Amino acid sequence: MMAEYALASGVALVLVVVLELVVLRTGLFRDRAYWIAMAINLFFMVLVDGWLTKLSAPIVRYDPDQKTPWRFPWDIPVEDFAFGIALLTLVMLLWDRAGGRGQARRAGGRRRARQ
Repeated sequence: MMAEYALASGVALVLVVVLELVVLRTGLFRDRAYWIAMAINLFFMVLVDGWLTKLSAPIVRYDPDQKTPWRFPWDIPVEDFAFGIALLTLVMLLWDRAGGRGQARRAGGRRRARQ
């Protein structure tokens, strides 16, 4: 049987990267704020996902046929990292594309000018 969760999370990550590099081209991957957000996300993901998926007393159980056997650290399935990064990156890309980051920067500039 095919590991559907592993395949879907890997494909999602690749598609989001291709979407940024080929279609949207927002420059998100060159932005320091993006990498800081990823570090914050991964820190809390390790804490929460590690607690939810620990093999000693799992709260969330995965069908072993749907994922790879690789877990890092503290029994977290590697697919969870790929899915989480793809999801957060897609949201940030769509926010940038909709003008969210530019509007926030302009608003911040106006606030400083008024003070």
